Amino acid sequence: MATIIAFAGSNSSVSINFKLVKFTADLIENHDVKVINLADYPLPMYSYDEEKNNGYNNLLISLKNEIKNSDGILLAVNEHNGHPSAYFKNVIDWLSRVERNFLADKKIFLMATSGGQRGAISALELVEKLLPRFGGEIVTTFSLPSFNENFDKEKGIIPTKLASIHQKTLDQFISKF
Repeated sequence: MATIIAFAGSNSSVSINFKLVKFTADLIENHDVKVINLADYPLPMYSYDEEKNNGYNNLLISLKNEIKNSDGILLAVNEHNGHPSAYFKNVIDWLSRVERNFLADKKIFLMATSGGQRGAISALELVEKLLPRFGGEIVTTFSLPSFNENFDKEKGIIPTKLASIHQKTLDQFISKF
């Protein structure tokens, strides 16, 4: 049985990516899945001076340890102006300062969604290239376009074709454990 942590790259209380993560995490059986809300890990904006003067806070170390103690990561990134959110980038910057290869040997299922038709694909593609720098292995990706039309809080992903693709990519991820 693998230990999988699941989170969205957002600190928003109404994050649609966090909704997608929770839905996906609920589909995983026979593994220990822990859903983490990154909003519970407030971090100051990274700067060398902040690091030098204040070091690494306990929440950062806790998050790094959650990642280190997992076998896999289920991650949905949000998109702001075609890029991952500044909040997510800041979390990555801090984690990489604590331990450069903080994702070493981690299998990653990378997802993204947005209210638009592109489904945050630009942010997904950027993060897909970024995370291997820190030792992570992107096993598979999934983008859900037009979240408000394609997702129901009770049923999950509504269009059969998208639901099938989502399940197939989740199965690919799970097969690595």
